[in-house]
Order: sequence, then structure tokens, then C-alpha cells
Amino acid sequence: MSDYDAIVIGGGHAGIEASLALSREGFETLLVTQSPDTIGRMSCNPSIGGLAKGNLVREIDALGGEMGRLIDSSMIQMRILNRRRGPAVQAPRAQADKFTYSRLAKETLENTAHLHIFMDTVVDILSENGAASGVRTERGWTITARTVVLTTGTFMDGRIFIGEYDAPSGRLGESAAIGLGDSLRAKGFHTGRMKTGTPARVKKSTLDFSEMEVQDGDIPMEAFSFLSESVDRPSLPCWVTYTNDETHRIIRENIGRSPLYGGKIVGKGPRYCPSIEDKVVRFPDRERHQIFVEPEGVGTEEMYLNGLSSSLPEDVQRAFIHSIPGLRHAEVIRPAYAVEYDYLDPLDLYPTLESKLMKGLFIAGQTNGTSGYEEAAAQGIIAGINASQLLKNEAPLILSRSEAYIGVLIDDLVTKGTKEPYRMFTSRAEHRLILRHDSADRRLTPIAVRLGLAGKDRRDRLEEKERMIAKISSILKSRRAGGKSAYEKLREPEVSIDTLGIEELASFPLSVLSTAELDIKYAGYLEREAREVERAKRNENMAIPVDFDYDSIDGISSESKEKLKAIRPLSIGQAMRISGVRVSDIAVLSVAVRSRERG
Repeated sequence: MSDYDAIVIGGGHAGIEASLALSREGFETLLVTQSPDTIGRMSCNPSIGGLAKGNLVREIDALGGEMGRLIDSSMIQMRILNRRRGPAVQAPRAQADKFTYSRLAKETLENTAHLHIFMDTVVDILSENGAASGVRTERGWTITARTVVLTTGTFMDGRIFIGEYDAPSGRLGESAAIGLGDSLRAKGFHTGRMKTGTPARVKKSTLDFSEMEVQDGDIPMEAFSFLSESVDRPSLPCWVTYTNDETHRIIRENIGRSPLYGGKIVGKGPRYCPSIEDKVVRFPDRERHQIFVEPEGVGTEEMYLNGLSSSLPEDVQRAFIHSIPGLRHAEVIRPAYAVEYDYLDPLDLYPTLESKLMKGLFIAGQTNGTSGYEEAAAQGIIAGINASQLLKNEAPLILSRSEAYIGVLIDDLVTKGTKEPYRMFTSRAEHRLILRHDSADRRLTPIAVRLGLAGKDRRDRLEEKERMIAKISSILKSRRAGGKSAYEKLREPEVSIDTLGIEELASFPLSVLSTAELDIKYAGYLEREAREVERAKRNENMAIPVDFDYDSIDGISSESKEKLKAIRPLSIGQAMRISGVRVSDIAVLSVAVRSRERG
């Protein structure tokens, strides 16, 4: 008999969602973390959400996850990004009081039934007959379980770099997880190195805000969670400043002292979020780069310099920070640094996030080569759900690319892999209008209900929302505006629901009015996207058995066979998205799959 039903390794954003998904299903779950004090810590930017990322948070919430509720209880500024653009690319983003966020995350885990927290470092994953059976820890504990979820973040063989200084560490001042990477490689897992970084933190009282541009948040604040009635939190401003020629000169003159350019760092970093030295080298004609100065919380003087990630020596960091308007006398509390760490090749995963190399082992978060709290949490909840489904001997949850950004994220990882930290963008999704952030509950809560992840409160709220949307539509159809029904008038680009002046609509929540308006305005586009989704479903529904013998098929190129055998797609649709697999080979494969089905 196992000590636990499930073991989750790591207390970051992926580990939080995975352990809650399992324990809330009634499974005895052990969360092993190097330090309970760092559960839910925001290692880098003190914010949740953003373009496409805000959609992920809403989807996590719709599936019964915790991230949306945590940020609703800890935000200190909130904005809807891209308000002036179309709804397909709008998303919520909130600054967090990161200390409150972490505290609430820890309290949530501590007060969840069936969930246990244990402080140690996992150095090996045990297996029996090819299936995960537990873990071995640094202090010599052997703990057994029926399934294991691995979420090590940047800690697996992590190493930080600040100029000439480097040390084994997953975050500044926190020990790396040493040993697990070697044991996984010995078991045949494919690993690589990635790099990320974080900016310096400076003392608020030493900054001159008169030299910066103020950036206020939206009032009232909008909640992330579909369970939150409203948000009653303080709203603090952020600030914007810019680098200049002097900043760039200091960086260029010291570029040889950068471990990134000196060859000490071999891991691939994110293209979309480069260090300041990377920006200066790659964009020599740019006269300035934007810097966001963001508060890290209500009860702290620390300010986060978003856009100034660096691994340059501390004396150089101080020099270029002091060259920037508003930061000329900034007192640096924590230096910027880069961190390099082991990740596991996501091509070795099924779309369930279960490992192809070890049954019952699920892998989530930055361990799979992603970046960002939101991407990690999204994988964490799916890994936790599917570990739970495995324990119940029930069918796994695989979200399609048309159902959720989570589906896009996981399909990209397990079908295409990644050689650099993967970040979710709206441009990665083919059906952005269907995947609006405000519709996540309508898309995913019915799935959560079916799987037992949604309680009565969540079900009732969704049903009430659908009733209100139907009522709003009925009211608009019954009123006249400009010689036509208000419903038809609302379809005109320059008309909004609030300019129609219908008093009866004033009693409905703004969020529900907005969803109803978008449904009406973009009905034609939504219907067209729905038709495209239906056409694509034919390929997605054509399942390929895991044990399918590709070598037995004549007429498929050797290159395509090798890729298909390596990735083992679960459907013709997934096979079509594998880079390098020819269209003609897909046609032959489809015939072979149909032939096998007919028996």
C-alpha cells in the first residue's frame, strides 16, 4: 500500500494547482517543497495576467483552480489591456501584492483537506514496472505514491549569474535542487538548459517620480475569478521611464563582463523578454527602451524595474540604473540576476502531460520549457486533473485548441516542442474570438461540472449568467433604436450597449452586459469560427492508437515516420501539426488509421 495517492514536487504556481486539483478530488496528496515559506512566490514580475495570459487565468478559474481567487485577494492595480482594440486580443492584468499572494497561497494549501506539506528536496523519482511509484529525498526519505507530478520550476540544477559571480541556486538566496536532473537523465529522460532572468529591486523613497509618467489602473477593479462578486483592494499607480544614450553606453562598455556574452551561460533565453544588455546589442539603433516601475506590495518599499532584466555585475547595474530619469539616486535592494536550469523535453509528454517514459508521472510548468506563472499554473491544473483521472481509472482531460488557450499551450508543447522559454501569445491561437477571456466559464465550467471540479456555487453562477445574457438579448430585440431593433442596432461598429440608453439594462452587472454585447456584435465572426472548428474536429476525432505501428505503412517518408514515432500523436489533427510531416504522408496515415478501425 502506498504512503499517499499522489506526490507533487514543487510549491510554485504549477505545484499549487496540481496539488489542489488532486486533494479536492479526495486523494491523499503530499506536496514536497524545499521551503514552505516560498509557496506561491513570485520570483520575477509582481503581476498576474496580461495578453493571452489573462485568458489562461480565467480558464484555470473556470476549471476550479485557485490563481484567479488568489490575485483577486491580493491585487494592488488592475487593467484591461488593449481596450481600444478588438475583444479577441483584450485581457486582464493585475499588479499583485506579492507577499499577500504567497501568504494566501500557503494558507489555502494548509487548510485544504487531504493535502499535506513536507519540507525536503526530491533527488529521485522511483518507478516499478515502468510506472512512477514514489520519490526519494535528499534527507533519505523514501515516500511511495500511486502517481507523481513534477513541477520543479527553475530549481532543477539551477545556477544564478551576476557578472563574475555564479552559484547553484534556483532563486537568489535559495538552494538549487541538485541530483534530480542526473537521476532523470539516467532513466532516459531528455533534458536541456534554459535561461531566464529578473531585474533589480529598488527602494521607493529614493526614486523621483516627477521624472516619470504615471500609469493608473482601472476603477473599479475587475475580478479574475468568476466566483468573485467584486474586488475591494487598494489601487496603486505604476510608473514609466526610459533608458537613454548614457544607459546604453555603460552597458556596451561592460558587455564583456556579462556571463551571457562571455559564454558562461549556455541556456537559451526568451526572445520576447530579453535582458537589457541583449536589447542594447540586438537593437543598436533604438534610442531608448521603456521601463515600468512597479510596486511589489502595499507594505514594502521595494519597486520592480520591469524591462531591466540583467546578469551584468552589480557595479554596472547600479551605474546604468542611475543613468535613467527618476532612478538617478535609486538605492538597489536586490540585484538583477540570470538563472539557468534544467528542463525536460515536452515532446516526451502526451497531451495529458503524462510522461511517455514513465507511466503515472505527470510534468508541468517551467520544467516543460515554459515561462510565466500563468503558463505554469495552467499546466499544473491539467496535470493534477489527469493524475486524478488516472487514479479514478477514468478518461483524461485533453482540451482542444478551440476550447481553451490551455489547449493551445499544451498542444504546442507536446507536438512542436520548444528550444526557448515558451510564452503564450494571442497570435498562437487560431480561434481567438472564441477564446475571449470573458467566455472562459461558458467554455470550461461545464467540463469542470462533469469532472466534479465545480461546486454548486460555480454551477449556479454560470446558469444565472446564461439566464441574464438571454434576458439582455430579449430586451434588445424588443426595443427600437434608429428605425430597427436595438439588437440589430448594436451590431453597428460605432454603437455600444451603454449608448442605447435602455434603462432596463442598468440592473445587469457590467461584465455580463459586456459579454452579451460582444456575442451580438461579433455573432457573424463567431459563427464562422464555429464552422471552422467543426471542420477541424473531423481530424481531431480520428484517434491514432498509442501503439500504432508506423513502420508497417508503405508510402510514408522515412523523415515523417521518425517524427511520428517520436511524438506518438493521439489524433490525425495532432499529426498534421508536427513540423516536417508532409501533407501527402498525412493522407496515407489517415487511410491506414481508417483501415485499422475497420479491422
